[in-house]
Amino acid sequence: MDAAIRKGDFKQITSVLISQDGKLVHESYFDKDGAEGLRNTRSVTKSVTDMLVGIAIDQGKLKLTTPVFGFFPEKKPVRYPDPRKDKITVEDLLSMSSLLECDDQNQFSRGNEEAMYLLEDWTQFTMDLPIRGFPDWVTKPQDSPHGRSFSYCTAGPTMLGPVLEKATGEKTDQFAARTLFGPLGITKLKWQSTPAGPVMTGGGLGLRSLDLLKLGELYLNGGTWQGKRILSAEWVKQSLSPHSQVDDNTDYGYLWWLKTFTQDGKSYRTAMMSGSGGNKVVIIPEQRAVVVITTTNFQVRQPHAVSEKLLTDYVFTALSRSLPAR
Repeated sequence: MDAAIRKGDFKQITSVLISQDGKLVHESYFDKDGAEGLRNTRSVTKSVTDMLVGIAIDQGKLKLTTPVFGFFPEKKPVRYPDPRKDKITVEDLLSMSSLLECDDQNQFSRGNEEAMYLLEDWTQFTMDLPIRGFPDWVTKPQDSPHGRSFSYCTAGPTMLGPVLEKATGEKTDQFAARTLFGPLGITKLKWQSTPAGPVMTGGGLGLRSLDLLKLGELYLNGGTWQGKRILSAEWVKQSLSPHSQVDDNTDYGYLWWLKTFTQDGKSYRTAMMSGSGGNKVVIIPEQRAVVVITTTNFQVRQPHAVSEKLLTDYVFTALSRSLPAR
């Protein structure tokens, strides 16, 4: 695998780390930054946001059913007022299934993230979005699997940063350092900030590959790290359960991608933190493994397919062969 990466078969992979049964079994870097490099894995950050929301919920400071617009009375009235907007909950944003007209995969969407980045107040941007329509050729929420209609919207988890600040009374980066990163021994990181001040919880957090691996292991272990509970097992279970459907092969949890791969007649169930360029932290429960793939394949066509080919061509087979009996 490493030889194929160095040859360029997978474009610009920067690191691959694999752990199994809590032990680091493979660690390779393919750029000058090496082990200490902070990897901007883009939307992998969204799954970190899920962790922070889960901690706040575990602490009783937030609920899945909490309406998010109610935290920001100072930003009202909003554009396109609609009583349905006031009912949008934390869970709607976590599952990418709010009724806001917001779709990063549609350049014409009013909520496309590129339109958000042009403005100063990204929370106001989100609250000002209209309610989306469901023409006949689009499946309505009530007719969709899990009762929700998926639409990938970075504005949603970006808004969860300010929601966390309101709910906890603490800056999100400080809350993260105290409740998540500190207990995991993660001290080297770099948040991006939004123009209005709060840190960006929709993408761009820089972490070392080894620390990304810790985040994956935290969820593989049901919310514990080295015997210490950081997240409730119930929250981890909820996060990695399907709440909306992306396509026939992929479901979506709470800011986690849920996908089953088939290789050589064997199925591999995965939960993935995933970001632009094919950056991934992949949990493979049956193999008791976590895989980190970092890349700079931002200008590559179908970069996620490149990273997934690395998984199917090399990683799954190697893990299956090395899996010890329990």
